Parts: sequence; C-alpha cells; structure tokens
Amino acid sequence: MDVKTLCLGALTMGDATGYEIRKMFEDGPFAQFFDASYGSIYPALGHLLKDELVSVTQLAQEKRPDKKVYSLTAAGLAHFKKALAVPPTKDKIRSEHVVRLFFADYMSKTDLIAVYQSYLTHFQSQADHLRSLQPENTTSGRLFARGLGLKFYDAMAAYLIENRDQLFEEPVLAAAETTNETPDLQELGND
Repeated sequence: MDVKTLCLGALTMGDATGYEIRKMFEDGPFAQFFDASYGSIYPALGHLLKDELVSVTQLAQEKRPDKKVYSLTAAGLAHFKKALAVPPTKDKIRSEHVVRLFFADYMSKTDLIAVYQSYLTHFQSQADHLRSLQPENTTSGRLFARGLGLKFYDAMAAYLIENRDQLFEEPVLAAAETTNETPDLQELGND
C-alpha cells in the first residue's frame, strides 16, 4: 500500500493536518506496521488534493503560516475502499539487527551483546507501548491490529530470551577463550 492510500486511511479517522498524519506514522496507530517519512506525506497529500480525493481548509494562525487541515472527500473514500480490495503484497521483514545477528560470528562480544540488547529492548518497549494505549473510540479492526502487534512483539522478545544460548554460546565463548574474558550475559533480558 502506498503513502497516498494510507493518508486517505488516516483521514477516515477524522480531519487532520499533515503534521497530525505524520504523527500517526511515528507514534500513532500506523507506527507498528508502516513507515512514512515527512518528505513523503506532504507530496502524497498534494497529489490527493490535485486528484480531488481530499479537500483542504486553511486556518489563519498568528505569526505563523496558515494551518492546512485535510478532509476526505466522497471520491477519496471510494478510492480508499477500492484500494483496500486489491490483494496485499507479501510482508517482508527487513532488519539491520537480524543482518548483524546473522553475522554474529564476525562480531566482537561487546558489539554482539549491544545488538542483541537493542533488539530485545525494541520489542519489549513496543509491546509496552501497545499495552499502554487506551482503547477509546476504536473499531474492531484497530483492536485486532493492536492485538496482533502485541502478540508479535511479545513473541519476538520471548524468542530472543529463550534462544539466546544459540546466539551467544559459540561466538561469545570463543571470544572469551581468546581474550581470557568471562562472558557476562546476566544483563541480557533475565527479567
């Protein structure tokens, strides 16, 4: 799904400024499953406006440029519904963490622990964030997506904790043998 379609989806939740739409991708309802940069949202809104799929109201602000509030048009809603009917592409997981973990045998113990801990912390904090959301004024689809995200983050964190011996056993112990250091894995998610 492209950014234009997701902007239309964001506007199904109510009128919004470009900044408010961007926040939906940063720490709002879309943050868990889609990235859209500031530089892609405004051009998308411009195209949607040109195609009359959204309308804009400019609100005057004191000592600041006018605020543009975007609204979904009937044509925009029809376009969004049509886009939802197109079968989705296959999901892809792209992760710099996984690439580094794949090459764990070439990493120093310190770097490996740092990457592992960063990845674990990411999943734990994302799960905590989803748990903290208040389910006010939400739909069954949004609750389902939130629950799916929560299961995903919890499962990823659990896998990292339960299987860390596979990752650390050989590279860390081998590094420890050559440097006479004792590997300290106590801080790696034992809680």
